[in-house]
Amino acid sequence: MSADLDARPAESTRDDGLDPTSPLVTRRRAFGIFLVALAAVTLLFLLGEGGEATFVLRDITGGDPYFQMPDLVVSVGTVVLVVAILAAFAGGIQLARGFGRRTYLVLGLVLALFVFAFLTWATAGSSLNLLAILRLTIRQAVPLVFGALAGVLCERSGVMNIAIEAQFLTAAFTGALVGSVSSNAWVGLLAGAAGGAFIGWLLAVMAIKYRTDQIIVGVVLIVFATGLTSFLASQLLTPNPDLNTPAIVSPIGIPVLSRIPVLGPLFFNHTIFVYGAFAAVLLVHWALFKTKWGLRVRSVGEHPRAADTVGINVYRIRYQAVVLGGAVAGLGGAFFTLDSAAQFSEEMTAGLGFIALAAMIVGRWRPFGALGAALIFGFAGSLSGGLAIVQVPIPSEFLLMAPYLVTIVVVAGLVGRPRPPAADGVPYVKE
Repeated sequence: MSADLDARPAESTRDDGLDPTSPLVTRRRAFGIFLVALAAVTLLFLLGEGGEATFVLRDITGGDPYFQMPDLVVSVGTVVLVVAILAAFAGGIQLARGFGRRTYLVLGLVLALFVFAFLTWATAGSSLNLLAILRLTIRQAVPLVFGALAGVLCERSGVMNIAIEAQFLTAAFTGALVGSVSSNAWVGLLAGAAGGAFIGWLLAVMAIKYRTDQIIVGVVLIVFATGLTSFLASQLLTPNPDLNTPAIVSPIGIPVLSRIPVLGPLFFNHTIFVYGAFAAVLLVHWALFKTKWGLRVRSVGEHPRAADTVGINVYRIRYQAVVLGGAVAGLGGAFFTLDSAAQFSEEMTAGLGFIALAAMIVGRWRPFGALGAALIFGFAGSLSGGLAIVQVPIPSEFLLMAPYLVTIVVVAGLVGRPRPPAADGVPYVKE
């Protein structure tokens, strides 16, 4: 036995005790190489620009701040060079010994610095309202937050929710129609939540009662909602434009807080949808992890058989979570017609339901994680609009693709191996 141990080649072990072919070491090397490559790209493609970039931090909401922030003027070459050096340094450390549990934090910081360097390069010789982009980031993230929370509620209970896009479309249509008829945005908001809950109920019936494949059900519901809303829009809303002019919600400035420079217009001067999205994150987190009902939801999503043996009605809990999730997604759908666009148009959600699903996965089925992912994807969307304004030399088609490309990169390359609830997507049959 000892002879066999002595005969093992020395290169099969490392000083840190890790096998060089293990997934941990392989991922560490991949991250290190990625950071070094990021530094090289920064130098090669961005360092060529000189001059200065101006970032505007003034209030653009029409409020009355206590004082206006001065513009931030930076040297393009200096910023790009510093970011390239930091990325290369971080990549070298990652290749040599790694950052351990801080790997994703370091990677996120380097990517944030790279984005800032890219913005500096794109804004060279002109100005960009950075505060407007950050404010738009929050607004772009609102439907993604609601959709991701809907997915968290459903999948924590063991029902896979691919139909977030269907819930968005249905809620957007019902919100616009009822909001127009009633001339009341709050009534339209409730109608939107009801529309999303209806799609959630259909998903629950097909997945829980009839035990249909949940991925197929989700796709069918998306096709159903897309076709139905498009048909009703062409036959009902187009000939009757009065039915497609809903009352919209107005921004609500929080006294005192809305006048704080930068933070005021960024966080405290929005519509009820923005405040509601952040409140929903807190409420869903509290409901799932601090209440008895949340414990039951998580138990039927992890081990429904064990939950059933202690007297928990698995079917009822799943119905509650899925319908409630549909209502939450409905709030995100109502945002499109009662806040963002002020009218319904065919397929106006543009696949954001799938990005919300990705935000749920990136957030690892947790409300605060979903919020962070939604903000990342929202920033990608707002950034494409900001770059179009400064006329960056990038084709507009690529700018429009930015949110979807970021989604693919984050989900495929940076998330690692996600662990969904054990019973997610598995129908339960009571014995």
